[in-house]
Amino acid sequence: MKKSTYFILLLSLFFSFQSSAHTVKTLRVTASAYNSVAAQTNHHPNLTAWGVRLKPGMKAVAISRDLLHKGLKKGSRITIQGLSGEYVVLDKMHRRWRNKIDIYMGNDIKAARKWGKRTVTITVLD
Repeated sequence: MKKSTYFILLLSLFFSFQSSAHTVKTLRVTASAYNSVAAQTNHHPNLTAWGVRLKPGMKAVAISRDLLHKGLKKGSRITIQGLSGEYVVLDKMHRRWRNKIDIYMGNDIKAARKWGKRTVTITVLD
């Protein structure tokens, strides 16, 4: 084989490895929990700011709007330190909040109170 063929082969391998590499992004945030009750939201407690209907059992989170500039978006999948499974960003919070997530806990007010407010690391999966 000619040197140029080897060079092209090496370049193609290099770029294929680069494009398949995933960068894992982690963020340290304050995490609280919320429920689908009018007292905690508004007169449409199951409807998110993005128009998504929440149902108990869904693994969803609301994010502060500043996190939109840090790589999170509607539909982003994340993991949350201290909780199992993947959560999906389906709601956004009022502009007053910064560096914060709110974990959706359906109608289970006791679970939300037990969670309280903590500083956790979240991992953005996509």
